[in-house]
Amino acid sequence: MARDCAQCGRSLPRSSYTANQYSKPIGESRCATCVHGHPSDTPAASQSDSGRYNVSKRASFEHRDLEDPFAQGAFRWVARGTYTSGARQGQECVVKWFKTGAVFAVDYFTLDIKAVDKALEIVNRFNQLNAVNKKIKINVPEVWTFTKDSSAQWAGQKALHEPFIEDYQKFNSNTGWVDDMTSWGEVMQALSHFSYHLSGGQFVLCDLQGGIYQREVVLSDPVILSRNREFGVTDLGPDGISSFFSQHCCNHFCRSNWTQPANPVQYFRPDMGTTMMRRTVPTQRSRRERTDNVIWE
Repeated sequence: MARDCAQCGRSLPRSSYTANQYSKPIGESRCATCVHGHPSDTPAASQSDSGRYNVSKRASFEHRDLEDPFAQGAFRWVARGTYTSGARQGQECVVKWFKTGAVFAVDYFTLDIKAVDKALEIVNRFNQLNAVNKKIKINVPEVWTFTKDSSAQWAGQKALHEPFIEDYQKFNSNTGWVDDMTSWGEVMQALSHFSYHLSGGQFVLCDLQGGIYQREVVLSDPVILSRNREFGVTDLGPDGISSFFSQHCCNHFCRSNWTQPANPVQYFRPDMGTTMMRRTVPTQRSRRERTDNVIWE
């Protein structure tokens, strides 16, 4: 049962309170973040920029790469191209588009960017903890459009576009699977745990995957699990949050004061892939598409 914290005013589940605080009358109990939160746990998101952006307005793609994409997910294809303008000119990029029959594609553009916005907010704050010696960044996708002079198959189509990631690897999933054989797998588990603590039990940032660079780790396609299932088909809701923590074991990157669900239950089998719950999702937009006027060659 949710209860309003007497200090921060957020409506939070029981797992966000210590037993002592929850035993206090409504209006007096404070959540664990307000009671034990370290000042550096919640710095302003504007203090750091954890986004990795296109910094370009144009890119080109070989027809053969679009016809034979180098990667695919359950409902998306991924092809490689090259930036032709801006600070990243000459560097590699990727384009992601939906397979035939993906009826939720329009909604997914909005929800994918919405999930990235929330991930940026969480990662900004995690970076302020200085828990590791590298910054964590998120690839920020933009909705781009193929130009009219593209082939008939592609002209006018919209897709997601972002910088290419070298040596791509997966650290955890949205059902609780984790690569706990590496230190970076442990770091990402701590980031996921931190996201629950930071949000007062409302969200879990997971399905973390990307590449490790000299000065930073870059992630792409993050998933947000939420109490209200507001982030689309990969958001497994409260059952996903419970399943995730049923598999989570705190490591030395976690902090002892971070809250987590009491007695989590495993509803989903831990799987390395991204698990989806296919259902109709709202089309409400959190904000306008960032770059709907961007042009592709």
